[in-house]
Amino acid sequence: MIKTLLICFYTQILKRRKSSLILLLLLLLPIFLTGCSPQVYSNIDHKQLSLSAELLKKNGIAFLTPSTVTGQEEEKQAVAFIFFNTLEKERSDLKILSLPETLSAINKAGLAGEYEYMYRDYKDTGVFKPEILRKIAKATHTRYLGQLKLAGFHQGASGRLGIFGLRLIETRKATLRLFFQIWDAETGEIAWEALQELNWSEEMVSENVITLQTVIGEAAKNIGTRLPL
Repeated sequence: MIKTLLICFYTQILKRRKSSLILLLLLLLPIFLTGCSPQVYSNIDHKQLSLSAELLKKNGIAFLTPSTVTGQEEEKQAVAFIFFNTLEKERSDLKILSLPETLSAINKAGLAGEYEYMYRDYKDTGVFKPEILRKIAKATHTRYLGQLKLAGFHQGASGRLGIFGLRLIETRKATLRLFFQIWDAETGEIAWEALQELNWSEEMVSENVITLQTVIGEAAKNIGTRLPL
């Protein structure tokens, strides 16, 4: 019986120590996370073909429906929404039409059928029909049309700090590959293009994630600063 009592006594001590250690780690968790700023590795390449700052400011740009890799089609609206909101803040000097505004103008002008045909053809050729581009530009009162392509977006995590099987901190990661082209509807040419590759990692409590909104917003800032000023 004495042996049993001793076992119970030591078990209670271990439980208390375990609980105290977990409590201590939870109290110290904000300290672990303080100063752990995100690690962002960005690689962007852009080409200025015929677009000038003067023409861009004078004529404005309207967003077309983005395209995505297979399996991420549901992200089209989110990509356009986040990118537009960020770019509008970064480049308040430009006239920019959001995707909903562009689509509304297209529908109002009776161009929905031609717009659908243009996109089906684009998937096979990578080229927009110039005659349809001119009609869209006229309907939106712009000259330039911006088209985004989400070429890849992935999220992941790896363990960083844990105790007794409980993960407290994880390294959350996200990678993005985004392509942006600006088409000149007057000439039917690509006037400007950029490719943004982004790797984002951050120490977080385990239930948090790095969102698409976060990385698309960062990409939009990077691309916006490289547009002609």
